[in-house]
Amino acid sequence: MRAVVVYSHPNRESLSAALRDASVRGLLASGHHVDVIDLDADNFNPVMSREEWTHYLDPKASVSPQVQKYREFVNSADVLVFVYPTWWSGVPAQLKGWLERVLGVGVAFDATAYGIKSGPLQHVSHIAVITTFGSPRWYVKFVNDNGRRMFSRAIRLSTGLKTKFHHLGLYSLDTQSQSAREKFIVAVEAAMKKI
Repeated sequence: MRAVVVYSHPNRESLSAALRDASVRGLLASGHHVDVIDLDADNFNPVMSREEWTHYLDPKASVSPQVQKYREFVNSADVLVFVYPTWWSGVPAQLKGWLERVLGVGVAFDATAYGIKSGPLQHVSHIAVITTFGSPRWYVKFVNDNGRRMFSRAIRLSTGLKTKFHHLGLYSLDTQSQSAREKFIVAVEAAMKKI
């Protein structure tokens, strides 16, 4: 299968970077082809321009070469993996902007005379979210874990309900030992091997 790993973190030495690498190792060990999108390294601009917004519902509207390249990756993916830290109960701004600009009309949903119709990503069989939280699990559940819900509900509706959803989260990151962090890295690699 073809996997696309979308990574969002500004620090190349972060735990998130180690989690990205672990996910890639696991996917490669299972024989998958892996493309990695590193939003910071790509200097991805998450802000949708007025021009882009004006033509948002037109699937034939031109987009930047960078957004077009990302759309081609997504359109060929069997597996989508998102690696990011959870900040303010959600995804980093750069990843949120990527979702808004890349997963638009003709990619994640279609616009019809009757409104929005989801479903173009039927070729995606797995969505995986790998994230860290500064807060404990009980607090994340209390505030509704917006990042998880966005991927497990909104994006999954575009792929179909048969798509398997995987969520791997390390909670209370700030108080976790180095050993706990290393165990989580190993767990991520093992989970990705099973996809």
